[in-house]
Amino acid sequence: MPPGIAYAALAYTLWGLFPLYFTRLQHVAASEVLVHRIVWSLAFVLALLAWRQRWAWLPDVLRRPRVLGAFAASALLLSCNWLTYIWAVTNGHVLDASLGYFITPLVNVALGYWVLHERPRAAQWAALALATLGVLWLTVQTGQVPWIALVLAASFGAYGLLRKIAVLGALEGLALETLLLAPPALVLLVLWWGRGPASFPAPDLATNLWLLGVGPLTAVPLLLFAAGARRIPMTTLGLLQYIGPSIQFVLGVWLFGEPFGGSRLAGFVLIWAALLLYSADGWRVARRAAA
Repeated sequence: MPPGIAYAALAYTLWGLFPLYFTRLQHVAASEVLVHRIVWSLAFVLALLAWRQRWAWLPDVLRRPRVLGAFAASALLLSCNWLTYIWAVTNGHVLDASLGYFITPLVNVALGYWVLHERPRAAQWAALALATLGVLWLTVQTGQVPWIALVLAASFGAYGLLRKIAVLGALEGLALETLLLAPPALVLLVLWWGRGPASFPAPDLATNLWLLGVGPLTAVPLLLFAAGARRIPMTTLGLLQYIGPSIQFVLGVWLFGEPFGGSRLAGFVLIWAALLLYSADGWRVARRAAA
């Protein structure tokens, strides 16, 4: 297997297995898990930067307000995505989380049209229409908007758009984002220090280790993804991205026993059909360009 595909596939597999990790922290408030994810991610990436002696970018970025503003926006989107995902997984909504990442590629198409003024192809418009129909179906049949999926897709899609035009790589970008989020996170960490049996430092060693582990858990897949994305075509990367939500879907149905069937199945089928159309169109265009 080519290294690029291996790196990207491993990154998406790790993202797909995240529910197995975060369900170990169900007894900790999602907001506290988010704070630990920010603090320990920062500690991990700073250690990596120190090891690799990659500090030259930081003074230059700190003198550029527009760059700092863009990364402040991406940091807020990232924290919104993380908080929503942690809450969803620890409250029995793994299927809703998987749905959010299934529709993220189609949100990217919509954002490309609205923000970057790209021109989607006819098949991409059809895929967007099918996915919209699926979301509307789920809304009507369940009596509520699938807000978890929509927040995850919108926040990650917008985050990806900002990082697409960013001037920093994956490691430096994550370092800057967590640096910007660190001050309020550190204040909350101090305020919540030992306030209860589920707060850090917790009475049981396991909870402390699970909380400390969210740092490398966050950074490692991002670095693998960056390494893979540099080595393989975007079409291949686009097909591999379904590994993550597919694993989450399987975990939600067969491991966590979340209800799935009837009207909910129909909504998912519409969205899967949209993704199939979207992927087939991307593959067709890539083959034509190669020819």
